[in-house]
Amino acid sequence: MDQKIITLYDQYTHSALSRKEFMKKLAILTGSTALALTVLPLLENNYVAAAAFTDENIITENITFPGVDGDVKSVLAKPKDKKNLGCVVVIHENRGLNPHIIDVTKRVAAEGFLAIGIDALSPLGGTPADEDKGRELIGKLDPEKTLQNYLKGLEYLRGRKDGNGKTGCVGFCWGGAMANKLAVNDPKLGAAVAYYGSQAKAEDVPKIKASLLLHYGGLDERINAGIPAYEEALAKNKIDYKVYIYDGVNHAFNNDTSPTRYNEAAAKLAWSRTIDLFKRKLQ
Repeated sequence: MDQKIITLYDQYTHSALSRKEFMKKLAILTGSTALALTVLPLLENNYVAAAAFTDENIITENITFPGVDGDVKSVLAKPKDKKNLGCVVVIHENRGLNPHIIDVTKRVAAEGFLAIGIDALSPLGGTPADEDKGRELIGKLDPEKTLQNYLKGLEYLRGRKDGNGKTGCVGFCWGGAMANKLAVNDPKLGAAVAYYGSQAKAEDVPKIKASLLLHYGGLDERINAGIPAYEEALAKNKIDYKVYIYDGVNHAFNNDTSPTRYNEAAAKLAWSRTIDLFKRKLQ
C-alpha cells in the first residue's frame, strides 16, 4: 500500500483529525470515495485476529485495583498453578484496552509471567467499543492521575502472593510513552519496554533505574525524531538501555490486527528481545 496512505492513517489515529476529514483526504489519495471505502478495512484494526490466541495453561480474569479516583479495571493473565512469578504491566495504545492488548497480556502470561493489562480509561467508564470514542476519551484523561494509576498498578502487582515482587512494563504507542514515564517515576521498576512511544524528557533521564528496551519502526518519522536526544541522555547518564530501529516498517508494526502496518518478522524479533529482557530482569 502507498506509504502516503499509511502515513495519513497514522496522522488520523494520533491527532484531532476528524473521521470526515480523514475520509476526504483518503479519497484524494486513492482517487475516489469508492476506492477510499475499499482501502479503509485494510487500514483499520481487525480484532477478530486477536481472538486467535489461546493457551490452556494460562488463567485470565477481569480484576480491579484501587486507583486515584476509584477502582481501575484490568485484565489479569497468569500461568496456571504457578507462584513466584515476575510481574508485567501491559500498557495499551491511545484507544484503550482493546482486544489486541488483551491478547498481548495473555501472550506475556504464556511466557511465564503474571501480567495485567490496565484500562487507563477506567475513570471515564472504561474502554468503549468505538475506537474513535476511545481516542477522544484518552485526550480527556488527567495526565498526572493516569500516571499515578499505572504506578498503583505496579504496586498492586508487587503485593500479590503469586508474584515475586519484581516488576516490569511494556507499552505500545501511547503506552510506549507511558512505559518511559514509569521508568522515570518508579525507582523499583526492573525493566521497561517501549514500542514506538514518545521519549521521556532528557532532564528526567537521571531518575531512571530500570533497564530500557526501545523498539522503533524505521518509517515512523514522527516518533523517531525524539530518538537522538533521548539516546544521548541515556548514554550520558549510563542507563542500561538498548535501542532497536526496524528498517522499512511502520509505527504499530507489532499490531497483528492492523494488516497494513503489521510486520511479522519485526514483531517476532522485537517480541523475542522483550521476553528475553523480562526473563533476565524479572524472574
